Amino acid sequence: MCHDINSCPPIPTSENGTARGEDLIITAADGKRSAAFLALPKQPIGVQVLIYPDVRGLHPFYTELALRFAEKGITALALDYFGRTAGLKPRDSFDHMPHLQQLQQATFFADVTAALNALKVEDQAHQPTFIVGFCLGGALSLYTATEPCFELAGVIGFYAALSLTMEKETFLEASKRIRFPVLGLFGGGDSFIPAEQLEVLDHNLKQGHREHEIVVYPDAPHSFFDRSAEQWAEASCDAWQRVLDFIRAYTR
Repeated sequence: MCHDINSCPPIPTSENGTARGEDLIITAADGKRSAAFLALPKQPIGVQVLIYPDVRGLHPFYTELALRFAEKGITALALDYFGRTAGLKPRDSFDHMPHLQQLQQATFFADVTAALNALKVEDQAHQPTFIVGFCLGGALSLYTATEPCFELAGVIGFYAALSLTMEKETFLEASKRIRFPVLGLFGGGDSFIPAEQLEVLDHNLKQGHREHEIVVYPDAPHSFFDRSAEQWAEASCDAWQRVLDFIRAYTR
């Protein structure tokens, strides 16, 4: 199982930051609509994040995660990238495979463009932008970093599903073309993403001269950051801090 249906982000609510959130419907250039959730900080620090969920879409886990980012001063938008085929209504669980099979590069990037435009609110048009994704969303975050038209400060992939494909190419193969700094966070006990794939990912990023860090938490399972079990609290806490440190390091 990729996730816990009732999970919530393993991040405490910030005592110092406040945020407000709102549901959005974003519209791509071709008129297709997708659901999204925008979290705005009370005291922005001039950084924005686009969140790619796992196959659940806009599960409360990701709306809450957007708010946790906003409490740190980071504007965050969570995008339901299955909106074109699965509709705009919230869903906890569904058969995602038919929608995965219909995911195409051109339409996906069109929805990403619409989401990035939605982040350009008020005076935030030129802020450093990061993408953070989980499972399939983690792989899509790496894939987005191959597209030259997106001006990104960096991408973050939690347990990115490297063996899945887009346009008959695995996300691992596509990693040769990544253009922006990468933070990859993986579980050492994740049978879905073997160590050999991480070695290839590391090699591809080195060959492309891309700044990157691949972090593996020993014995942690796939979706460790999304598990309600307390045994992965230490890895989750470290991963969250690394995300914030990565954003800070590549914010210019």
